[in-house]
Amino acid sequence: MVGVVPTVEALQMAKEKELDLVEIVPNAKPPVVKIIDYGKYQYQKAKEDQQQKANQKKTEIKGLRIGLKTDDHDIEVRHKQAEKFLTQGNKVKIEIRLKGREKAFQPLAREALQNFVKSISVPNKLEQEIKRFPGGFNVLIIPDNK
Repeated sequence: MVGVVPTVEALQMAKEKELDLVEIVPNAKPPVVKIIDYGKYQYQKAKEDQQQKANQKKTEIKGLRIGLKTDDHDIEVRHKQAEKFLTQGNKVKIEIRLKGREKAFQPLAREALQNFVKSISVPNKLEQEIKRFPGGFNVLIIPDNK
C-alpha cells in the first residue's frame, strides 16, 4: 500500500521491480492499480476459474419411459431409478408412451402418470405440469431440497 501516486511515478516503480502496472478498479477516483507479474496473475486467474468450473454442480435431465401396460415389477424398477436420480440432484423427465389403440385411453394414462409421480418416496416437486405430446404424456420433476 503506497497510497495515491502519480501515474509516471507508479510506472517507474513497476519498471524498477521488473513487474507490470495493472489497473484493478478503473472506475474508482483515483483508479486502483497494482504492481504485479501480469502473466502469473493471468495463470492464477485461469486456474481459479478452472477449479470453480470443476466444483460446479451439474444437473442433468434424466429420462424414464413407461407404458400404459407396464407391469408392476417394471414400475418398481422405474421408481427406484427415479428416486436414485432425484437423490443425486438431477431432474427427472417421466414419459408415458401410448401406442396404437392405447391413444384412446388418454385420461387413464394421465392418471397413471400422476400416480407414478405421487408414489415416488423422495421429496420432489413438479417443475413442469403433466403435458400432452403426440406420443403420450410427460412430466418434469425436480428434487425438493427443504
